[in-house]
Amino acid sequence: MLVLILFVAALFLNIPIALSLGVASAGYGLLQFMQGGGTSSIDMVVQTFAAALDSTPLLALPFFVLAGDIMMTGGISRRLVNACMKRMKGVPGALGISAVVACMIFAAISGSGPATAAAIGGIMIPAMYRDGYNKGFSSSIVAMAGALGPVIPPSLSFIMYGVVAQQSITALFMSGVLPGVLMGLSLIFYVFYCAKKYNFGGKTEVDYSKGKGWRDSAVWSFMVPVIILGGIYSGAFTPTEAAIVATDYGLIVSLFVYREIKIKDLWETFKPTCLTIGSISIIACGAMAFGRLLTLEQIPVIVADFILGISSTKWVVLLLINVFLLFVGCIMETLSAIIILTPILLPVATALGIDPIHFGCIMVVNLVIGMSTPPVGVNLFVALRIGNTTLGEMGKWLLCSILCCIAVLMIITYVPGISMWLPNMLL
Repeated sequence: MLVLILFVAALFLNIPIALSLGVASAGYGLLQFMQGGGTSSIDMVVQTFAAALDSTPLLALPFFVLAGDIMMTGGISRRLVNACMKRMKGVPGALGISAVVACMIFAAISGSGPATAAAIGGIMIPAMYRDGYNKGFSSSIVAMAGALGPVIPPSLSFIMYGVVAQQSITALFMSGVLPGVLMGLSLIFYVFYCAKKYNFGGKTEVDYSKGKGWRDSAVWSFMVPVIILGGIYSGAFTPTEAAIVATDYGLIVSLFVYREIKIKDLWETFKPTCLTIGSISIIACGAMAFGRLLTLEQIPVIVADFILGISSTKWVVLLLINVFLLFVGCIMETLSAIIILTPILLPVATALGIDPIHFGCIMVVNLVIGMSTPPVGVNLFVALRIGNTTLGEMGKWLLCSILCCIAVLMIITYVPGISMWLPNMLL
């Protein structure tokens, strides 16, 4: 329990989670050495710090993040939104539905929840407000639809889970397709219902024009998810290679087709990616060592025995895990939670006969819902800032959106075929 005590103490001292993981791991090794335990613990921690970044699947993270940043600044996301709006013309709640569909498509490009919420929200929230939608409703829909980013592949969360759990990232990507679509459909039906009931939309004339010439065509934008997912599922390239292909394609389209990025602007485009990946790398180093020390101290075994002592019935244990993960998602960043909790909860799941791929899908969907809940919901605060609204104004709308996604989560949890159908069929 020593490593857990050190971790909690670091958090109480207001040390960021990324650094708290490293402090707890290094502190454990140092204390073991001072007690005469030799240098084995310190050596293991240092070796794990180095090995954490020496992972080919982990290389996909920076490239998918970079691809998302390029597509935000290069005009690809804006053209996706325009194309979606054009096809939804005349449907009740057209702009709201377009926002959800655009988030689903952009999720298949960036793999990031905050990036999806920022890219689509920056365009759609002001447009929805002008078109007569409630401001709180507009922001809550984009915040929740942004959570589709880590579910629909490619997904940074699935990559991190795959690295920690040593599972196939391609299989994990496939497991997220149908759950992501179901979450999107639940939000679309919710938008449609609210638009009919509260008469949202139709207050302004939205420009659904195509754009002029082949250079401005949205076809170039729609080709991104086709290339990424088609290449992965056909076996043409691995998820890591897909991330590099997506980055290269986004650069070519943004520089030479849409021409919204200049060569001189590339550093400003790359800078946010460097900051994001720097923080993720620090988390990965500390958390991998932390996870190994938890295993060394038998924490996963203790937790598994405790949970199975409450009930050995699979559906009860899954319900307890879901409630716990929903709570964790409210207070902890998704990637940090995955790295910390996977070594603890995965043995419980496998002891009950739950497939690690299915459990990874359950875990990711649980945690991404927390991206739109206070107090640390990243998507929530992105949407709040873009929509210039308050949490009070979003209140009931956000709650209903979250309940829609929780309903889908329960279906995914107890119907494993939804997440396992594609992996079983294609692999």
